[in-house]
This record gives sequence, C-alpha cells and structure tokens, in this order.
Amino acid sequence: MSTTPNSSSGLPGPVQGLIRAQGVTKVYSSKSGPVRALDGLDISVPEGTVMALLGPNGAGKTTAVKVLTTLIKPDAGTLSIDGIDVLADPKEVRRIIGVSGQYAAVDENLTGQENLRMVGRLYHLPAKEARTRAAELIDMFELTDAGNRPVKGYSGGMRRRLDLAGALVNSPRVLFLDEPTTGLDPRSRLALWQVIKDLVAAGTTLLLTTQYLEEADQLADAVAVIDRGVVIAEGTSDQLKSRIGGHSVAVALMDGNDAGAAREILARHGSAAPHTADDGRTLEVAVQNGPASLQLVLADLQTQDIGLHDAGIRRPTLDDVFLQLTGRPAEEEQEPEEPSTAEGHGKAARHREGARR
Repeated sequence: MSTTPNSSSGLPGPVQGLIRAQGVTKVYSSKSGPVRALDGLDISVPEGTVMALLGPNGAGKTTAVKVLTTLIKPDAGTLSIDGIDVLADPKEVRRIIGVSGQYAAVDENLTGQENLRMVGRLYHLPAKEARTRAAELIDMFELTDAGNRPVKGYSGGMRRRLDLAGALVNSPRVLFLDEPTTGLDPRSRLALWQVIKDLVAAGTTLLLTTQYLEEADQLADAVAVIDRGVVIAEGTSDQLKSRIGGHSVAVALMDGNDAGAAREILARHGSAAPHTADDGRTLEVAVQNGPASLQLVLADLQTQDIGLHDAGIRRPTLDDVFLQLTGRPAEEEQEPEEPSTAEGHGKAARHREGARR
C-alpha cells in the first residue's frame, strides 16, 4: 500500500487505499428533476486486492467507475489513485490505470492484433513495442488462433477478452472492470474469471462492478454493496453471506392448509423468518447449511405427513442481499449519464485521452 502521496497530488498521507474515494457526490439533471447517482460514496481498496461494487442496474456502480477513472467529474468529494489526486492530475491517473467498460469497445473491422497495436500506439508505445505487447496479450487471453481475424467474427466472450486485453496494454497497476461478464455464457464467464484471478495474483489492484453475488464471491477480497449511490454494507463475502444465510431452503406444498405447520418447521431450522409466496403454498427460509438443513426440514415435514410438490436449496442472490439490508427488493433502473461525456464511455475515452498526452 502506498503511504507517501505523489508529489503532484497535494494529498496528505498516509493513503489508506491504492484506490480511494471519500464523500463523493454526483448529481445528474433529468426531465423529472435532479438524480443523485452518487450520494456520499466512500470506498478504499488496498494495494494488491480486489473490491467488488455489488448492486443492481442504476445503483451508481458505473458512475463510481467513471469518476474514479477521470471520465466525469464529481460534484463533491475527494478521489485518489496511488496517492494521485484524480481531479488535480487526471493525466497521471490515466497513465497508471486500465479500464474495461460494460460493452466491448473494439473496432470490428480490425483484427484482434490490429486493435491492440492501435491501443499501444495511442499510449505512445514505439511500433515494435506495440506489436510485441499485442502478441503477448493475444496469447495471454487465448486468442492466438483468432488474432489475425477481423473482430466482427468474434463471439461475445472473445470480444470481452480482447477488450480486457486492451485495458492491459499499458501494464496498469490499477484495473477497473465495469460488469466484465454481463451477457456472457457460463463457460466464457468462468474463463474470464480465471484471467482476472491470474492478474490479481501478479499484483494488479482491481475494482470491479457486478450484479452477481457469485462473481463477487469468486473474485473479491472485499465486497461493497451499493444502493442509490451510497455503500450500505461492506465486508468479505463470508461476512456478507453470514448476514443473509449461506443458502435458502424452499418447499412447495401440495395443500395450502399445511402452510402454518410448514412455516413453523422452516422457522425452527432457518436463520431468519420464513417467507411465504403469494400463492400461499411456497415457503422459503434462509439457512446456514443448505444440504443439512434441507434434510432436517424434509424429515420434519414427513413426520407431520405434509405433502410436497417440490423442495430444494437455493444460493443467495442480489435480491436476497438487498431485501435483508434494505427491507425491499433490488430495483433496477437505468443509471443516468452526463450528456457532455456520452461518447466518452469505456476504452474509447481512454484511447483519446492517451493520444493527447
């Protein structure tokens, strides 16, 4: 972790995180009135670790990434990357970070190799070095067979890998990934997770946003749950799951008249109050040990001759987290954008800024 501020930043030390945001606020104008995308956001990511910002669409995750990566300016608050003030010295910040947005920002008419060489040139790498770096990244992301083919023939997973490779052309110490696996099939998602794990093992500090609790569980050292622009819970994945239970046991009754007795059984084995669905026959309860709890519930239901249509265990979802933390389900909304930077999403903005340096 950096403990001495960069000489150009003017920020006092020690710096508590390689990535740091304090009291960050961002308000957008809309036809219906002001929208507070960020409302006093506080995050700190130590060097060599991964933090996941977990939340539904519209929670403020993408806006948080944009202010930290110099794409937009906040209305209030302080931001630093490795002790460098993001607002005072954005060019120096861009020199040490890599960014991959929600959508793969690649030129479909160029080959994978050509895309990466172009990024290298925009970062002012000599032509030979840009070619060498492009070849290294093509191999790293297992795109060797496709490296000389136009990107328009790539699958979604291949495009995401190429986009992430582009974020690494400048060998950044700090990497920002905005929902890196959204829209990918399970196989592509697992492959990308392994790439991310390898990067972190090599020393990269990472902030990623995600809608998937499982993704945060797989990749993150710490998870910050964000809702309406503010962190509402933070901790390790295990700490977070301990608040909502590791699994849920769900049962579908044959006879709704058995709901009362079944509810008592689920309450006895659950870690929270059971929830009854609108149909009155489906009950669910959070538990600490899914398989063991399911066996106990089924045994007690059988003892009382309560018939079932179905029964099983379920992993906690983002909705479970939000319901437990806020008392309401996660509501997905379109995150607002700042019109002046609409064309500055993802890597396109980073490329243009890199070319200006």
